[in-house]
Amino acid sequence: MRLDKFVAQALQITRSESRTLITKGKVTVGGEVCRKADAQVAENAADVCAQGKPLGVQQFVYLMLNKPDGVVSASTDGRDTTVVDLVKDAFPRRQLFPAGRLDKTSTGFILLTDDGNFAHDILAPKRHVSKTYTVVLDAPVTGEMVRGFEQGVTLADGQTMDPAELIPDEADPCRCTVVLHQGVYHQIKRMFGVYDVGVNGLHRTAIGGLALDEGLAPGQWREITAGELELLRRR
Repeated sequence: MRLDKFVAQALQITRSESRTLITKGKVTVGGEVCRKADAQVAENAADVCAQGKPLGVQQFVYLMLNKPDGVVSASTDGRDTTVVDLVKDAFPRRQLFPAGRLDKTSTGFILLTDDGNFAHDILAPKRHVSKTYTVVLDAPVTGEMVRGFEQGVTLADGQTMDPAELIPDEADPCRCTVVLHQGVYHQIKRMFGVYDVGVNGLHRTAIGGLALDEGLAPGQWREITAGELELLRRR
């Protein structure tokens, strides 16, 4: 890989900015200043530094975002702010996208990445990676709903959902936790709609075994650690 490309990717800057650093003698390779932008380095080189700081090209990015209300789960949108808009200043050269969606009015855990194979793996129906939600309803949870979710709700269009967990909140009869093992458009709202119950609030709290970081305020994000990625890869 050309040195200017390596530095640009590592620092998330433009190639022009990278070449400026190199020509000013701010970049070293193997401890020696290198002013040649076209010098060749290994893609996983560990001996390249910029202004004394070791660099390394990160192959893929994995982010945990606490999606706010009113933001759409898309990479681009002509009218609304997207989840990618919230992180693009930190990753201007990355082609990030949400691995899975939340409705515009729903909130909580969105996973952003540029690793298409990873996203396909955790979203594949055969994997059944669970999604956990806190749901606020306009009517109390009933035993009929709990049993129906456990057996698999048949939607108004005749489509039968996979079994899901519905856990009532002991402190609030109109609040519950729902754990899904599939992804169908507006699934939770449509499932409760079978019982003529409306959803007033929907917040995703976990994907697989990885819970949303409680320290992230709406709109905030952080990178997912290697250990947390393993939690996502498990069923």
